[in-house]
Amino acid sequence: QVQLVESGGGLVQPGGSLKLSCLGSGKIASAYAMGWYRQVPGKDRERVAVITRGGSPIYIDSVKGRFTISIDDAKTTIALQMNNLKPEDTAVYYCTAKVLDPPYDFWGQGTQVTVSS
Repeated sequence: QVQLVESGGGLVQPGGSLKLSCLGSGKIASAYAMGWYRQVPGKDRERVAVITRGGSPIYIDSVKGRFTISIDDAKTTIALQMNNLKPEDTAVYYCTAKVLDPPYDFWGQGTQVTVSS
């Protein structure tokens, strides 16, 4: 089992910044990738940024140049630095950890990000 706990969401004005963090525990060392997804009511959850162990991060086009995903040296905590936030970034953000044996995605409880003036 892997446990994930997000923090750092909140309300910010357009153009502002927020940093999300996700602390993994349990068998987090077995995860080959960690990342962030987001979801708004009535829409599917979409991948925002993913980082693999030893690999380059992958971003959706709408956040490139604005968001940065990082992972700590212990490979237990990931962060998402979000700059120049836009109202369309408003969503519940979920942390995920992906394992292979067997294949499974673990999820955190989600943290609300609201971008509004």
